[in-house]
Amino acid sequence: MRPDADAPVSSPAGGGGPPAGWWRGFARRGWLILGAGLAASLILALATGFWLYATSLPPLDLTRAAQRSTTVSDRDDRLLRAFATKEGRWRLPVATQEVDPRYLLMLKAYEDRRFDDHPGIDVLALARASLQLVLHRRVVSGASTLSMQVARLLEPEPERSVRAKLRQIVRAVEIERRLGKSELLDLYLRLAPYGGNLEGVRAASLAYLGKEPKRLSNGEAALLVALPQSPEYRRPDRSPEVARRARDRVLGRAVAAGLISAADAEAARAEQVPHARRPFPMYAAHAAERALAERPDASEHRLSIDRRHQAALEGLLAERVERFGPAISGAIVVIDNGTGEVRARVGSPGKLAEERRGAIDMTAALRSPGSALKPFIYALAFESGLAHPETLVDDRPSRYGTYGPENFDLTYQGTVTARRALQLSLNVPAVELLNGIGAARFVSRLRQAGAQIAMPAEAAPGLAVGLGGLGISLVDLTRLYSGLARGGTAPLLVTRLDAGKAGQEGRVTEPVPAWYVADILRGAPPPDNAAGGRIAFKTGTSYGYRDAWAIGFDRRVTVGIWLGRPDGGAVPGLVGRLAAAPILFDAFARLGIEPEPVPMPPGALTATTATLPPPLRHVRSDIPKTLAATVQAPLRIAFPLDGSRVDLGAARSGGPDMPLALKVSGGRPPMTWLVNGAPIGEPDLRRSASWLPDGAGFARVSVLDAGGATDSVVVRIE
Repeated sequence: MRPDADAPVSSPAGGGGPPAGWWRGFARRGWLILGAGLAASLILALATGFWLYATSLPPLDLTRAAQRSTTVSDRDDRLLRAFATKEGRWRLPVATQEVDPRYLLMLKAYEDRRFDDHPGIDVLALARASLQLVLHRRVVSGASTLSMQVARLLEPEPERSVRAKLRQIVRAVEIERRLGKSELLDLYLRLAPYGGNLEGVRAASLAYLGKEPKRLSNGEAALLVALPQSPEYRRPDRSPEVARRARDRVLGRAVAAGLISAADAEAARAEQVPHARRPFPMYAAHAAERALAERPDASEHRLSIDRRHQAALEGLLAERVERFGPAISGAIVVIDNGTGEVRARVGSPGKLAEERRGAIDMTAALRSPGSALKPFIYALAFESGLAHPETLVDDRPSRYGTYGPENFDLTYQGTVTARRALQLSLNVPAVELLNGIGAARFVSRLRQAGAQIAMPAEAAPGLAVGLGGLGISLVDLTRLYSGLARGGTAPLLVTRLDAGKAGQEGRVTEPVPAWYVADILRGAPPPDNAAGGRIAFKTGTSYGYRDAWAIGFDRRVTVGIWLGRPDGGAVPGLVGRLAAAPILFDAFARLGIEPEPVPMPPGALTATTATLPPPLRHVRSDIPKTLAATVQAPLRIAFPLDGSRVDLGAARSGGPDMPLALKVSGGRPPMTWLVNGAPIGEPDLRRSASWLPDGAGFARVSVLDAGGATDSVVVRIE
C-alpha cells in the first residue's frame, strides 16, 4: 500500500538529529524573536527621535492663551460690555462650567471621543489614520485630538506638514502634563476659531445666537461644535446652508453616541441657522469706559451695576426722549441707599446716537439744577432752627438788593407753610430761607457732603445759587438726595466691586431735618396719571429751559433723571415736572420696587402751625429784606432771550413742532404780546403766553403792560 501522505516520517534508522517538525517550529520562533527585536528597535528609535525632537523645541509659550478681550461685568457677573483685543479679535474669557454640558459632550463625541483617557494623542486614531493614508494615498480620517488642536492654536503653523504635525503631538503631550484636562479644555473653548474675528465659544454664541453659551439647545450646541473645523467656509453669516449641513452631521454623530435621541435630533435639525452676526452687549457703555480708563491694565472689571435694571432704564430713556426731538439727550442714575452702590448709570439714550451726542456721559456733566437744590435749603433751615415744616413763610414780591426772585409761573401764593412752599417749589420762600442761612454756608455744606460744585472763578456765592445758579452733576445730585434717605449722610459711592472703597461719607444734614424734607417731598403733587404719596421727589428746571431734572427716593433706592441738550441749548417747554418727573415714576415701576417711606427718627416734632413754639410759627422777622410792595420791578421779557436761537423743529418739517413759550417779569398786568408788530391774543393778566410761528426765520417779540411800559427781543426760529 501506498503510505498515507499525512503519516509522520520517521528519521532513518540509527539517526540522532531532531525531527523535521522541530526545525520548522524553531524557524518560526526565530522569525518572531527577530521581528519583535526589530519592532522594539523601531519603537526605541522612534521614542528616542521623539524625545530628541521634543527637547530641541523651545519652551512652550502660553502668551497667546493669556491674551483675551477686556470685559466689564455687572454685580452678578453678567456681561455689560466687551472690548476687542489689540488685534481686533473677540476672545472672551470662558470656562467649562460656564458652557452647556450638552455642548461639551457633543464636542468630545465629534472631535475626540477618547479625550478623557488619552495623554494628549490618541494612538489608535493615529494608527488608523496612518494606515488609511498608506492604503488610499490620501487623508481619509484625521487623528487630531483636542489637545493637538489647542497646540496648533497656541503655536499656529503657516502650512500643514509632517514636521508641523509632529510638533503638535509633542506640544499636546506637554500641554496635558502641564495644564491638565480641565485647563486644556478651557483653552480650546477660548481659542477655537469661529470665522472672521471671532474666537472662542462664548464670542461665537453671543455673535451668532445672541446669548451666553450657558444654556443651549441641541441645534445650537451642534452648530457651535461644527464651525471650528472650517470656520471661514462654514460661517453662518456668509454660508448658512453650509453651516446647517455641518450642524446636522454633528447631530448625527450625537445620536450614534447615544447623547440624544433620534427625535431630539430631528427637532434640532428643524431649528433655524442664524444668517447674520449680532452686536455684542453694550450696557452701561459710559460706565464701562470709565472703569477701563481707571484700570487700563486689568482684563476683567466688575461693577456694582445690575444689568437687568440697566437694560430696563436704557430702554425707558431711549423711548421717552423721542418725543422731545432728535437733539435731546438724557441720563439716569440709581443708587442703593443702604450700600451706596450705583445700580444703574445711563449716560445717554444711546452711545452711538450721534445727533443726540450720545458719546457724552451726561451723568457726569456739570449742569444747572434749577429748583432741585431747594430741599437742601429747607433741610439747613430746619437744622438751624429757622423753620419747621409747618412754619409760615411769605410768598410775595421781595427784593434782596438788586436781586428780585420770582416764582416759575410768575404768581404768588401769599402766606403758606414751609411744607406747602417746598411741595409747590415756590422760589420766593426758598430764597428767603437761603438769605437767613447764608449762601456761602449753603454751598460749603454741599461741598462738604462730597458734591463737586462749579461756580464762576473767585465769585462769592449769591442767593441765586438756591435756584440753580451753580453747576452740579446728576451723579452728585442723586448722591445728595440719597443722603436725605439715609438720615442726612450722603453715601460713599461704590461703582465697582473689584476694588476697595475710597473716600468717605458726607454730611448733608441731621437725621430729623432729613426726615422732615423726605416727608414733605413724599406729599409733592405727582405728575399726571401717577400715584402720589409713594416716593419722595423733587423736580427742577434751569433758566432758559436748558435742563429738566427729577430726583426721587424711598427708603431703599434713589433715582435721578436729567433731560436736555448736551450743548446747553434752550428747549422750549422742557420743564422738569412735565418732562422728567413722568420718567422718574416709570423708572421706579421698571425697577420693580415697591416704595417704602423713610422711617421717622427719634426727636422729630409733629405739630400744626398753631401748636408750634411761638418762634417757629413764622419765619423770623429779623431777616433783612426789603419788600417790593411799593417798588415796581421794570418790565422785562424773561424768555426768549434777545438774540437767541430757538429750535422748534421748523427747519426740519417745514413748520414748528411746538409753540414758543413767552415769559415776562416785572411790569403791571394785563400784558399785551406782539410779534412783528401784530398782537397775538387778548391782554392777559398772566405773565406767560405762547405763540406758534408759521415757519423758520427771525421774529421780533414785544410786550406792553398796563402802564404803557414795553420791552422787545429778536429771536431766530429754527
